[in-house]
Amino acid sequence: MRKRVLILGGARSGKSSFALREASSAEGRKAFIATAEALDDEMKIRITKHRRERDSNWQTFEEPLEISSIIRKISGEYDLVLIDCLTLWVSNIMMNDMPFYAYADELVRVIMDDTSPALLYLVSNEVGLGLVPETPLGRLYRDNLGYLNARIAAAATDVFFMAAGIPMKIKET
Repeated sequence: MRKRVLILGGARSGKSSFALREASSAEGRKAFIATAEALDDEMKIRITKHRRERDSNWQTFEEPLEISSIIRKISGEYDLVLIDCLTLWVSNIMMNDMPFYAYADELVRVIMDDTSPALLYLVSNEVGLGLVPETPLGRLYRDNLGYLNARIAAAATDVFFMAAGIPMKIKET
């Protein structure tokens, strides 16, 4: 069975570090799909830091929107794909007024496709544990990310929840 690993947690909970550590220990050709965009100086610094954390065994694809297309395009070339992160991806889709549900459902189809990579890691924030967002846009974002996380978790073989840098496995098939 192809492994699909979802890693959830709050902001700065250690999701990305855990995903990279776990994925780096696997054998084979590795691809990293980054969804962040360097739109300000802080994000430029964060992206540079994250790039330095990956060694030369990783091929990086920076794609803020069309991650399903990238997965299809590189299928067969890589044994492992790590997507970091779905949180920013949902935000990117919403800020570009793109059809969220069409993109979310397509991603689920792609990751379940038999031709997708043998091992797939997906990183996302769990936003349903905090306060109800004050604005309609904030609530829509929370609802959209919750929908995507639930769909990916249902399709995943393994799901981890990160808290204070500690991974807790909450699903294994």
